[in-house]
Amino acid sequence: MTYTTESASIFSSNRFDSSTQFADAVPATIALFKRLSVDDQLALLWYAYTEMGRSITPAAPGAARLQLAEGLLSQIKAMSHTEQLQVMRDLAANRNTAISRAYGVLSTNTKLAFWYELSVLMDRGIVVPMPPGYQPSPAVTEVLEAIKSLDFGQQITVLRSTVVDMGVDPLAD
Repeated sequence: MTYTTESASIFSSNRFDSSTQFADAVPATIALFKRLSVDDQLALLWYAYTEMGRSITPAAPGAARLQLAEGLLSQIKAMSHTEQLQVMRDLAANRNTAISRAYGVLSTNTKLAFWYELSVLMDRGIVVPMPPGYQPSPAVTEVLEAIKSLDFGQQITVLRSTVVDMGVDPLAD
């Protein structure tokens, strides 16, 4: 094949479009997540951590200071399942509560590890588990599939972006 200025510009243009689409996958997936209802967001986090947990596990707890969240996790473990679910809903909905404010000051990686630990506690039945026979909504399935299609680094970026916006930052204006 002979390369001309025209063919080179087409190649560059196609390559740019491809990388732009690749780069746009993360914000597009985050936008899909943010459109979910609070309960669907919680379900998605649980599915993400349980289905992709083998790869997320080393990234979350290893990179975070989970001991900073242990007090919050202990408070949640001491609650009834109804109260635990309400706390998770409050965090996802950014309701101004004592736990949401305490969560709000955690680092991004600690927030990621916090949700990982909650999913582990849910699996063990210590924290309110997913209802038996629960089927994710089509919207949850769509976002989960979008996350699965990303590479590992992008998956972590999406999960970090979703959990960092939860809770209430008491230090914000």
